[in-house]
Amino acid sequence: MGTALIYDEEMTKYKLLWVDPACKIEVPERLSVSYEALVRTGLSDRCVSVPPREALDAEILLVHSEEYLEGVKKTPHMTLEDLKEFTLQYGDVYFHPNIYHCAKLAAGSALQLVDSVMTGKVRNGMALVRPPGHHSMRSAASGFCVFNNVAIAARYAKQKHGAESVLYFSWHRYEHQKFWPNLRESDYDSVGKGSGAGFNVNVPWNEVGMENSDYLSVFCHVLLPVAYEFCPDLVLVCAGFDSAIGDPEGEMCATPDIFAHLTHLLMNLAGGKLCAVLEGGYNLTSLAQSVCQTVQTLLGDPLPQLANLRSPCESALESLQCVRSVQRQYWSILKHAADSATTDVSTKRIKLAKAEEEKAETAEDERSQEEKVWPEPAERLRPPVCSVSVLPDDAACPDGLKRLASSKDLGPLLVSRIRNRSMEDAGDADGVATFSRLYTLIEKMRTNEIGNGVALVPDVAAAVECVVRDLCSDLVSRVLVVCVGKEELNYATADGKMLVVQISGEDKEEQKGKYYIPVCLKKGCGDTVGFIQAVFGLLLPLGYEYDPGLVLLVRVPGSGVGDCMWQQLIGLLKGFAKGHTLVLMQTNDGACMGPTASALLGHPAPPLQELLTPLPDDGGALERMRERLQADWKMLQTTGEWVCCNPSML
Repeated sequence: MGTALIYDEEMTKYKLLWVDPACKIEVPERLSVSYEALVRTGLSDRCVSVPPREALDAEILLVHSEEYLEGVKKTPHMTLEDLKEFTLQYGDVYFHPNIYHCAKLAAGSALQLVDSVMTGKVRNGMALVRPPGHHSMRSAASGFCVFNNVAIAARYAKQKHGAESVLYFSWHRYEHQKFWPNLRESDYDSVGKGSGAGFNVNVPWNEVGMENSDYLSVFCHVLLPVAYEFCPDLVLVCAGFDSAIGDPEGEMCATPDIFAHLTHLLMNLAGGKLCAVLEGGYNLTSLAQSVCQTVQTLLGDPLPQLANLRSPCESALESLQCVRSVQRQYWSILKHAADSATTDVSTKRIKLAKAEEEKAETAEDERSQEEKVWPEPAERLRPPVCSVSVLPDDAACPDGLKRLASSKDLGPLLVSRIRNRSMEDAGDADGVATFSRLYTLIEKMRTNEIGNGVALVPDVAAAVECVVRDLCSDLVSRVLVVCVGKEELNYATADGKMLVVQISGEDKEEQKGKYYIPVCLKKGCGDTVGFIQAVFGLLLPLGYEYDPGLVLLVRVPGSGVGDCMWQQLIGLLKGFAKGHTLVLMQTNDGACMGPTASALLGHPAPPLQELLTPLPDDGGALERMRERLQADWKMLQTTGEWVCCNPSML
């Protein structure tokens, strides 16, 4: 189906015509360097070019007032002094004789992208537009924005394509309302009104310098759980890269490659229907890099590894706890969140003290004088072969997968080790041949000749032990083993060479160490809401912190996990280890080969549909497990070590 790209040089043809320090960073080069980077890297040639169009008046009026639209319509005919005068009634924005035309193109481009995705002409896409739109209000321009492109696109999707409702999520620099635009409505407790309560999710960043771990933590512990419960028809991304490192406006420290992961984590929602629309981003280097990372992920390329993630910072954890605490009444998947926290939560606490304010101002002055330096994102190479299968000779190979027939000689020592396992069917010629092909597959994933693979084996438990103890030990330094279903695991180690997460319906004893984590769901793996809670609240944060070189996904016969959940799991796990995932299943579980192959090939997983309220035992147990493990695994943290304050006392 492809990835759409919308760009028109016409949207570079306006600029600031007078001196305004607040607006000088919004320049035409923002658009041109982004597009040039896509051309230079060959990404634009791989996209489906979709022509832009101007938004119609009726489409703009879906969001904006007629009085405001009529005022903007007059700007092409204004003198310079008239433009200055018109601009004065708004905040941090400027007008130009060509900006009305460009603003209509920007909004219309967002609508073109929605049409292309919703009609199935493309799977997803990105619109490089200017001016941005997210600060624009019903009757006012603001923050470089004229028309609210994505808000118009959302209303348009509801009107034309039958999308039912809107969930709005935003993280933004806030600094306890001291950062522009200083809106009380941008704080965590502004959740929407009336029937819309809970459909507005604000994550205020109250300090600058937020890093990759802070953004990932919010995704895992707030956005993804809520979004999956919401089950959207379409995902619209306000792609604002002023959160990227080096940006003079955002002053955050998210590296460009984090946007590859954030995009990937959204791509199994709504059956893969995702539209990214460019918003902010004022460091021309990190902006262009971030755009490329986003588009490359939309195209389905392997993700970069995020090494050396640090713990989420204290301020990020405070905001995270506040959001989870206030949203738990609206989203059943968060119902058991933050049980240990008081309900009167505020992050404003000591920050209002004068000494702290002065300290923060001093630190900000020092930061502003530092030049941020970050490495060039690593090249993301597509393997020559996407997905392969290791199958019995009489098993059909699913469409799109390449059957791995050739293998290398394991050598007498490795063959002896395999035979010494005394596994059924492992020591005979066929068994040795199977493990020889598995060894070849793992080796070729390590050298990026193959992306991922699936193997049907006679005894999945024995095969896993052989893979992790014999085949992987010489090839991969860290293996993330995800076991779905009830099975006795005897291969977990304490040396960190593998991390084993087992999800089943069996109430296991306490984990025996840091690197073996059993997750019990009372209804077993068929409990979709409990399963997805475990994935977001435990598995993904653990995986990001562990940073494996290979993911080994094991499906135990009779696990009970549904096909949709299984495909979602595979898709999410492909975010680790540059996509190098090996799925092991038993030969009598071959009916699941189709969904497995689909997910490995990068096809979006079907939506999970309505998620019911989690079982009290499961929700509470998962929260307690997360709290218990967070001493060893910092990405599991969702609360800060601070005293909550009642907002009414501030």
